[in-house]
Amino acid sequence: MRDSIRGGLIGVGAAAVALGVAEVIAVFTGARSAPLVAVGGVVVDHVPEPLKQFAIDTFGVHDKTALLSGTVVLLAAFAAAIGILALRSFWYGVAGIAAFGLIGVAAALTRPDAGPAAALPSLLGALVAGGVLWALIELPDVGEHEVDRRRLLTGVALAVGAAAVSGFGGRWLATRRSVSEARNAVVLPTPASPAPAVPAGADLSLTQLAPYVTSNSAFYRIDTALVVPQVDPVDWQLKIHGRVRRPMTLTFEQLLARPMIERYVTLACVSNEVGGDLIGNARWLGVPLKDLLDEVEPLDGADQVVGRSADGWTCGTPTAVLRDGRDAMLAVGMNGEPLPVEHGFPVRVVVPGLYGYVSACKWVTELELTSFADFDAYWVPRGWAAQAPIKTQSRIDTPRGRNNLVAGPVAVAGVAWAQHRGIAKVEVRVDGGPWQAATLARTVSIDTWVQWSWQWQATRGEHTLQVRATDTEGAVQPEEQRPPDPDGATGWHSVDVEVE
Repeated sequence: MRDSIRGGLIGVGAAAVALGVAEVIAVFTGARSAPLVAVGGVVVDHVPEPLKQFAIDTFGVHDKTALLSGTVVLLAAFAAAIGILALRSFWYGVAGIAAFGLIGVAAALTRPDAGPAAALPSLLGALVAGGVLWALIELPDVGEHEVDRRRLLTGVALAVGAAAVSGFGGRWLATRRSVSEARNAVVLPTPASPAPAVPAGADLSLTQLAPYVTSNSAFYRIDTALVVPQVDPVDWQLKIHGRVRRPMTLTFEQLLARPMIERYVTLACVSNEVGGDLIGNARWLGVPLKDLLDEVEPLDGADQVVGRSADGWTCGTPTAVLRDGRDAMLAVGMNGEPLPVEHGFPVRVVVPGLYGYVSACKWVTELELTSFADFDAYWVPRGWAAQAPIKTQSRIDTPRGRNNLVAGPVAVAGVAWAQHRGIAKVEVRVDGGPWQAATLARTVSIDTWVQWSWQWQATRGEHTLQVRATDTEGAVQPEEQRPPDPDGATGWHSVDVEVE
């Protein structure tokens, strides 16, 4: 067997065992200390913004899976190189494994709230990898003899198999230690102020048209957490401090005992491209943030509330927005059930009218009153705007693409949004012709999106449909096409269709 192939197999087998062992150790030291997750977290924090936006545009809600998969591919290539070098000198292999371990240790120790134990998965994984590397190198290789090739392949297969068992076993144990059972035990209180009923006609129920209320399973998820934080509500506390007269700390039990409101609120991601689907509407249950801020009494100059997540992520929200009467809340429920773990259980922030990166802190554990002049939240140093009200937007959901339309009446429909301002008008045009007024469906409030529809007498041929919206303040959705950074995309959504 050629040395390059033999060494590559040996290196990949040793690395696989290292990762498997590390996953098991990380069950006890914290999921974010596992090498893949720790290194992935460093990449997320430091990758150039154009590349990060490309990942979101390309992979959408699967961007984290793509990142981890890419990291595995790069690691496999690195491991193969280590194995090839180790055939020349075992100490070359040791040096490569040591470098791998140190990278994992350094990455794990940079994670928020990481203690010394965070180094253990990478260290122990590297030690085991060294032993596996030595054992596989010691297998005899005398040219092309079938028995020797079989020994090597068997050894590598056993190593990879052991890695798979330990890796998946570690993930299984981590799942067993998750907060799913604790979430299932939560009994949500009856809201003191229930959500208004969804009016008849709010949902047009057309094929391809997004439903008025987005289910929990279909609600978009964009955040920086490669591993979903597992926050036990028994241990959860919210600290409200900083530039306040009366700092406060709340337990989950104390939060549930406070009067709650229930509201439909549409949330949108700033990374949403024109016509994109990183937006959803849900019924949220929570405690009004205004009440809490009034109790702690912000001091003069405290114009920013910094939300901190259990995983260390931060966002900065204007204090004035949280106290201007809108239904900003510490949410504990979503569509009639406790928050899903991936959407912030046990507690998250929901603020109508602001993009998520400046308001929607999931797994929130801290609210600090400070100023925009003194602190930049996570995304601001990375080029995004410090303050980001949601822009007026509209989208065509149906028809989409060349889907064999037949000449005659065709329903054109979609959604439009301008949270906390509301939509006053939606217009559609065909092939750059005159704008035609669409019919707006009913809606719960100005804090949610609205469905719209327009009957088109379609003629044969290829056509381009465009849509634009006007909010209740008279601002027309701008035509200029702009990317999401630094404060949200703009432009008219258009679709090309073919009519037979």
